[in-house]
Amino acid sequence: MEKLNFADRLVVLDTETTGINPQDGHRIIEIGCVEMVKRRLTGKRFHTYLNPDREIDEGAVAVHGITSAFLQDKPHFADVVDDFLAFIRGAQLVIHNAPFDVGFINHELARQSSALGKVDQYSQVFDTLSYARKKHPGQRNSLDALCKRYNIDNSHRELHGALLDAEILADVFLLMTGGQSSLLDVDPSESAAAALAASVSQLPTDRPRLKVIACQEDELAAHQSRLEAIQKDSGACQWLVAGEDNR
Repeated sequence: MEKLNFADRLVVLDTETTGINPQDGHRIIEIGCVEMVKRRLTGKRFHTYLNPDREIDEGAVAVHGITSAFLQDKPHFADVVDDFLAFIRGAQLVIHNAPFDVGFINHELARQSSALGKVDQYSQVFDTLSYARKKHPGQRNSLDALCKRYNIDNSHRELHGALLDAEILADVFLLMTGGQSSLLDVDPSESAAAALAASVSQLPTDRPRLKVIACQEDELAAHQSRLEAIQKDSGACQWLVAGEDNR
């Protein structure tokens, strides 16, 4: 696997749509984002439902459960685009199957104005599906499959939802790319150091001096013989090398 380099500020993003292909006139109907800074959730979110001014495919409703009637009084993309771009600007976006979501967002931006540009002018993008396929080749790598693989409880996910899926993806991302010590707003190195300090017993200052027992000549000879046998069998004995370096 390639070495991973992430920005300090990440935005985990998901969308729900009226259908599969924006080129067929399909639109975004929900955007959900959660923010992480230095791999810790900050509690900041961007979430909105959107009125697409069109019907939603029955197949899409079966996936996310969002109906046209529910969206009638919701804002249009034009109403939220400035706030949305401000939220993702300068962050690295974490998206599962990024080409799908980015394609829809770029389509919505183009509908407003060509001057708005595309997503990659505001943020870098990390596709967790592409990464999962490299990390787990030949296996299922849907969000549900990854939750099962990494023991993440998603039993509350009966239907897809942009904000819920973004929150779940944040947990998957942290475990899949190296783990997370704590989601609390605490520096893990500080908490670990404090725990270590608390666990160390202080030796009394008035204790007697420790007795040093030197090795006997036959013990040193046996040790050297063992190192030479390791050297012969493996072709490289680091203890012998270290011993030569320290002479």
